[in-house]
Amino acid sequence: MSDTITERCAAKGLRMTGQRRVIADVLDAARDHPDVEELHARANARDSRISLATVYRTVKLFEESGILEKVDFGDGRARYEDAERDHHDHLIDMTTGKVIEFVDPEIEALQERIAARLGYRLKGHRMELYGVPVKKR
Repeated sequence: MSDTITERCAAKGLRMTGQRRVIADVLDAARDHPDVEELHARANARDSRISLATVYRTVKLFEESGILEKVDFGDGRARYEDAERDHHDHLIDMTTGKVIEFVDPEIEALQERIAARLGYRLKGHRMELYGVPVKKR
């Protein structure tokens, strides 16, 4: 895996304009799952010439090239994350919308066993848990 989105774009032969480079840098710096409007605000803070339409086109290009992955957490907003990040699952707080990433070896092993029991070799999966905080007594 290349280190940055910009490097992976170059490796795939994508033309990297200055604005695409800024958007790629914003995505590399993101520790959350931004939607296009959030990406636009962040990119526009770095370069005020970047339009919302440019962000939409760039995100679509990156997604079609396998660089970004679109995720939908049931709130009607398409969000994005780096497609080459290490595998993780998501827990979505239904009251705040906060997305918590986690990896659990027991869950991973269970999924492998279920697939094998059903006669399959697991090639990938996506798990999203939706919950509300438990009130402490």
